[in-house]
Amino acid sequence: MRRRYLLIGGVGALAATGAAFVGLRALQPKEAPLGFEPDERFLVQARALLRQNPAIDVHAHPGRTFIRGATGLSPALVAFSARGPSEDAAFNDMRAGLVCGGSFSLVADFQTLDLQGEGLASTRAFAPGEARASYERQLASLRAMVAEHGATIVAEPSDFARIKGAGGVAALITVEGGDFLDGDIANVARSFEDGVRSITLVHYRSNELGDIQTAPAVRGGLTPFGVDVIREMDRLGMVVDLAHAAEPAVSMALDVGARPMMCSHTHLQGHGATHPRFLSEGLARAIAERGGVIGAWPAGIGAATMNDYVDRIFELSEALGSDHVAMGTDMDANYKPVFTSYRQMPLLVSELLRRGYGENNVVKFVGGNFLRVFAAVWAGRQV
Repeated sequence: MRRRYLLIGGVGALAATGAAFVGLRALQPKEAPLGFEPDERFLVQARALLRQNPAIDVHAHPGRTFIRGATGLSPALVAFSARGPSEDAAFNDMRAGLVCGGSFSLVADFQTLDLQGEGLASTRAFAPGEARASYERQLASLRAMVAEHGATIVAEPSDFARIKGAGGVAALITVEGGDFLDGDIANVARSFEDGVRSITLVHYRSNELGDIQTAPAVRGGLTPFGVDVIREMDRLGMVVDLAHAAEPAVSMALDVGARPMMCSHTHLQGHGATHPRFLSEGLARAIAERGGVIGAWPAGIGAATMNDYVDRIFELSEALGSDHVAMGTDMDANYKPVFTSYRQMPLLVSELLRRGYGENNVVKFVGGNFLRVFAAVWAGRQV
């Protein structure tokens, strides 16, 4: 998402936020129309498929625990934090929608974000030690939420099937932005020990790892430290996430990485819309050719209905092949989402089936493709 289309959730009416609140209110998520008539025959088929196969969201913020206990926020971020989906709802919706689990993402640069124009951007530097302290706070909050709701933290790929078989929710700890590493390569291994299994290299701040899509380049693509981080993630068995990275940084990452990677939430440029947060088709193909996946993103950028999201899944599959498309919803922090709740998962799957996507391709989309990537990364670990 660009500076005017960003991280979005419900906002509270805090008079002190003034113009910041007005801007954020325009980004408050609403239930999007389906754009199709549900077919009960395919809903039955969809529910059966979801009961038998793990549905995994490769990028999301269920319950938005990155907010809990945050300090030093701008007025706009105070407004953003004031109201939104509850932690209870996140887990209830997953269970009701037959979603096995997926990414529970921390947001490394959250406290540096502020309103610019109609959206958010990173507008200040971290104070000394602030990035690490924010990471530790968010990690503790996430662990507390997971424990409270009886979910299980994922350590390795096989955990998803085991947790699903036990009727649980699988929490894959991810971090959006490598800012928390503080330029210290040892912090990659420390995060692995903390349970982190994927890092999105950059978010809305061109950090020590590389440049972002939504601001002018300042790092020349991927930095030497970014190269070291990717190699260390490969060694440990962590999935590299290229979302938000400028295309030169993505190209360089593909050249140095030894394992399949993902771009967890995006779409292709020129397929219904053009936006800085989208990826060129050529670069998306390069990710796929190295065995990676692209997370289909239901943001309200050139999309107004869930049917538009179904179109995007088909478009990605036609361009890249069905083995390289996953589900990356950015749930609970998306911009005008057209897929608004995990309870809608059977509806989404039913429409894919009705339109002829095929059961095998649906199984790959909802979780199989990501599991293949995670398994390949895990199998190549050198520890």
